[in-house]
Amino acid sequence: MDVIHLDPAIRAWVLLPITLAMACVGALRHHLTRYLASAPKAELVALKEAHAVQRAERVRANAGYLTPESFEARRSWACAAETGALRNPSAKTAAPAQMLADPTLMTSMLTKNLSMIVPNMLTAAWVNFFFTGFVVGRVPFPLTQRFRGMLQRGVALKSLDVTYVSSLSWYFLNFFGLGGVFQLMLGNNALNDAQAMQAQFAAGMNADRAFASAREGLEMLKHEHMMYVADARARNILVALNAGKSDAEARVMAQKRA
Repeated sequence: MDVIHLDPAIRAWVLLPITLAMACVGALRHHLTRYLASAPKAELVALKEAHAVQRAERVRANAGYLTPESFEARRSWACAAETGALRNPSAKTAAPAQMLADPTLMTSMLTKNLSMIVPNMLTAAWVNFFFTGFVVGRVPFPLTQRFRGMLQRGVALKSLDVTYVSSLSWYFLNFFGLGGVFQLMLGNNALNDAQAMQAQFAAGMNADRAFASAREGLEMLKHEHMMYVADARARNILVALNAGKSDAEARVMAQKRA
């Protein structure tokens, strides 16, 4: 298939304006979201229940590093018949009741959705009105025909090689592919993201079901202490060092005795 030579003016008046507009809109949306966002909220009871489940899962996953006495103490804290932390029924408020009790939750949700939807709609309408029908570039590797609908939106030419990218498709590629660039430019607010994820997990978790699953995992676990080998080797190294051996000799002697 013949190679199409694109006009250099397309780069200056189509390709670069779309890219710069998407970067500016993304930066504006980032700062607007941070300005309008409120601190994530969650009930204290819901957070305590979520932390109890996470602690039980960590105990189960790292049980081999605990001594039998420490593991049994933690299992008793979680699974005791009357006083176990995972035996009590959930006491948190349901999500619909939380929204009725605190209308700001619904307001913050709507504000976040509007700050995402409105700029994207305006940018898509601007690109669709001014730049539809342009071919702005070419992918440097071969593709199958299944990629035609993704790379050539707004250009209805079956004879055009599938590796060419239309202006509308370039907009969508920027829309879905600039996330890493925004993290480098604007930074990643990891603290707020972690707080939001924790609050969302605590609010949406089915505590009774999570309690039953974590409790069953701890009760059925057959504990095996895996650190006795390391303890014995450390003891042998200390004995060799006290006997006047060097560090290398002590390690070799400990390995031989193990």
